Amino acid sequence: MSAALLRRGLELLEPPGRAKAPPELQRDRSGPRAAGAARRRKRVPEPGRNKTTVKGRVVKSAIEEYHRKKPVNHLRENLKYMLKGRLVADKNITEQVLAQNRGRKSKDQPPEKIEKKKPEGTVFTEEDFRKFEREYFGIP
Repeated sequence: MSAALLRRGLELLEPPGRAKAPPELQRDRSGPRAAGAARRRKRVPEPGRNKTTVKGRVVKSAIEEYHRKKPVNHLRENLKYMLKGRLVADKNITEQVLAQNRGRKSKDQPPEKIEKKKPEGTVFTEEDFRKFEREYFGIP
């Protein structure tokens, strides 16, 4: 937003009894540079001066930079911090938190746990089977 638009908007919001600023405080916009005041002319670069080099600059070694920026392993500090407080929340609470953070789409839902069916035991004993064989097949 330009300054002129902002100024006009503020004038609209002014209370009706308040007048404009006195003329000596207002800026004069009728000068020869009024049209190009916002735009700045680019300076012509001097041929003898190179801006890419800085006076007093020290060239840094790439190896030193690598060692200085090398990642630090914070695993031990993090483990100490994590193991310091051993407060474990209830399983119900953790499930609620996980459910709240999970999306509602089907792809975000965890797979349903399938309960394993226990193999059902037979109510007949081996002796009952032998007795049935004798009666049905006639084997003594």
